[in-house]
Amino acid sequence: MNEVAARQWQAWLRPDGRKGVRNLVLVIYTVQCAAHVAHAIAAGEEDVQVIGFPGCYDNQYAIRLVLALARHPNVGAVLSVGLGCEYTQPARIAEAVAKSGRPADAFFIQDVGGTRSSTEKGKAIVRSLRERIRRETPRVAMGFADLTLGAECGGSDGTSGLVGNPVVGRLFDQVVDAGGSAICEEIVEMIGLKDIILARAADERARAELEATYDKAERYCREVRQYSVSPGNFAGGLTTIEEKSMGAFAKSGSRPIQGVIKVGESPPWPGMWVMDSVPDPHFMQFGYTNPNDTEGIMDLISGGSQIVLFITGRGSVIGSPVAPLIKVTGNSRTYARMQEDMDFDAGRVLAGELSLDEAAGELAAMVADVAAGTQSKPEALGHREYFVMYKHQDTPELDRGCRSAA
Repeated sequence: MNEVAARQWQAWLRPDGRKGVRNLVLVIYTVQCAAHVAHAIAAGEEDVQVIGFPGCYDNQYAIRLVLALARHPNVGAVLSVGLGCEYTQPARIAEAVAKSGRPADAFFIQDVGGTRSSTEKGKAIVRSLRERIRRETPRVAMGFADLTLGAECGGSDGTSGLVGNPVVGRLFDQVVDAGGSAICEEIVEMIGLKDIILARAADERARAELEATYDKAERYCREVRQYSVSPGNFAGGLTTIEEKSMGAFAKSGSRPIQGVIKVGESPPWPGMWVMDSVPDPHFMQFGYTNPNDTEGIMDLISGGSQIVLFITGRGSVIGSPVAPLIKVTGNSRTYARMQEDMDFDAGRVLAGELSLDEAAGELAAMVADVAAGTQSKPEALGHREYFVMYKHQDTPELDRGCRSAA
């Protein structure tokens, strides 16, 4: 733990005081019609990444998510690109980003002239933005006390609950003890553990938040007749949602849970936090809670996670924009078979080669290396999968969204 508390690296200081482990220009498209141009703008450009919202009609949840990503500590500047007839306005996104102290720009493809001319214009803008943030963004020392880590499960098998998630949980404990923050979501993968979860509450306020969040998740699962357990989980040796939940919850470690945040909200103070990504009641019943692993990862990044740990027993080939993704497996056979995509083999604990604490120490060193600039395997392979969906949550608005004024 002392090594975790003492480890430092160089980071980028943002105007709000948070520190980023990357210094990115983020291209954001505001409707699917602009997706091709946005990706063409970013193609071949170093430190330029893309996210976008496909819907023509706006959605407050999606706008909150996009704005949180646009003002993420790893993002130094933003270019927002739209077609020209959608509800979500790129200029409003750029305006919100500029208020955060970051340079930002925006345009409509219809105003510029089409695909080639918009791509050329966009490339000129992102190159100018990149040059500016490289020149002007202060470099400062950063340590685990400045770090927010997220953790997500996907493709879980029997080893995930035995070692994959527990190793991450040990690391989370070390990060929290060092003064940092940790977030896990997937509340629907905590079904059956209500008493265990509530026993971890830091105080009565946190207990009330956790209980309300758990009850909503259980009610949601009953109403949609879908629990977060899949054929792949069964094939990997898991038998029930309760068994999967026990393994998934292990990644939260053992420290008191400070409370619940929703998508697009950052932890208000350091410690261990649970993120609620389950839709709130709405007359249109907007959204699934976790339609895929990428959606959950995006949620964690929207909470300010500078790095996300992805624990998979069966293996995965996804990555993420904005925040580096580090893939951890508790299955050494998966690691051997998919070593080109997997970052960390926690299965060595099962083989008796090292203890949980030793594995957590190795993983902490890897996290620090990635924070210092070493690319994780998803980064090096160019994986930048993202997913921004329609959903409803009763969360305070971020700058009232970016809907066009009437």
